[in-house]
Amino acid sequence: MAKKPKKKTGGGSTIALNKRARHDYFIEQRHEAGLVLEGWEVKSLRAGRVQINESYVNLKGGEVFLLGCHITPLPTASTHIQPDATRTRKLLLHRQEADKLIGQVERRGYTLIPLALYWKRGMAKLEIGLGKGKKQHDKRSTEKDRDWQRDKARILKSR
Repeated sequence: MAKKPKKKTGGGSTIALNKRARHDYFIEQRHEAGLVLEGWEVKSLRAGRVQINESYVNLKGGEVFLLGCHITPLPTASTHIQPDATRTRKLLLHRQEADKLIGQVERRGYTLIPLALYWKRGMAKLEIGLGKGKKQHDKRSTEKDRDWQRDKARILKSR
């Protein structure tokens, strides 16, 4: 008798994406970090009521924090507390990984950008990108290359 495959209960499903980050920055490295959340925030994440487009990652005292992430509280989940939708949330990284990121941000002029928020084994994870800002001419050339690739694919498909 063959075993039935187990269903994944929330592994890898995306909650929110920051599409603007790839437009504004050259992303060179990606890191995964956990989030310190309250109960009402988890319920709101499960409902998909989060926005990370205007958020950024800040370094204070050897620790990494997420600022500006807007998690809209559900009216039923937060009846006994006053939720703060844009509070500063601590990110959970290994010490060596955090030290490496701090060194690159402080010495080399990189920026930490939140790229995606997703579920992994029932826990909320944030993908952080280490990148450098694009200038206006870089954005134009990236857009030109993307248009050319699209046109090339159309031409090859029509043949």
